[in-house]
Amino acid sequence: MIEIFAIPGLPEIRAGADLAALIADACARSDVSLRAGDVVAVAQKIVSKAEGRVVALEDVAPSAEALRLAEQTGKDARLVELMLRESSRVLRWREATIIVEHRLGFVCANAGIDRSNVPQEVPGKTLVTLLPADPDRSARHLRDGLRRRVGVETAVLILDSHGRPFREGAVGVAIGVAGLHPLTRMAGWVDRYGYALRSTVMATADEIAAAASLLMGQTSESRPVVVVRGAPYQPSEGSVGELIRERSKDLFR
Repeated sequence: MIEIFAIPGLPEIRAGADLAALIADACARSDVSLRAGDVVAVAQKIVSKAEGRVVALEDVAPSAEALRLAEQTGKDARLVELMLRESSRVLRWREATIIVEHRLGFVCANAGIDRSNVPQEVPGKTLVTLLPADPDRSARHLRDGLRRRVGVETAVLILDSHGRPFREGAVGVAIGVAGLHPLTRMAGWVDRYGYALRSTVMATADEIAAAASLLMGQTSESRPVVVVRGAPYQPSEGSVGELIRERSKDLFR
């Protein structure tokens, strides 16, 4: 049986916050005990806030390329400049939409830069968050901190919402992994009728992330930390890079 539940009571996260300590404290206040094998799924937004990955648009000077792309898409040139800085290349664009290959390897809209659920606390400034600089490292740091505080070995996923090229809507995906193998290779597994699978690979980290994202929500739910208990996965140090298809094998880039 798989259980999915949120950890309530986390405060507003600010730069320098110790997320492991805050999550452990919230668990204690809510009488929630993490168990070995649990997957702790954490919204990218609070990781970015804790790591100080917050930028004021007023402090960004757009380049000529950003100004050109902003004119073609109708986007704020300062936001476009941040997208260019965070990306290895721009893949597609049209009015109000820019799809990039992020420097971390993800193909996503707006380089993962977002204004939602960012408190606008500085007068005269418009604040946005960037993705964590190294989400795998962030996940490992959080995993290790939770181990020290609660005494059990959990896996940690950092997740974000990404769109998909041929389907409407966004889904939760893993952008940082610690303690689980992000893929389950099923070649050789036998189905109900004795047929041996030949090439099936399940994106286990993304499937768990999508389940957690459903409970987290996208707006005012205030559930940035979700525990997934009982999900099957292979314990491993892992890296989210394993989920990213090599460009030579990508038929659409």
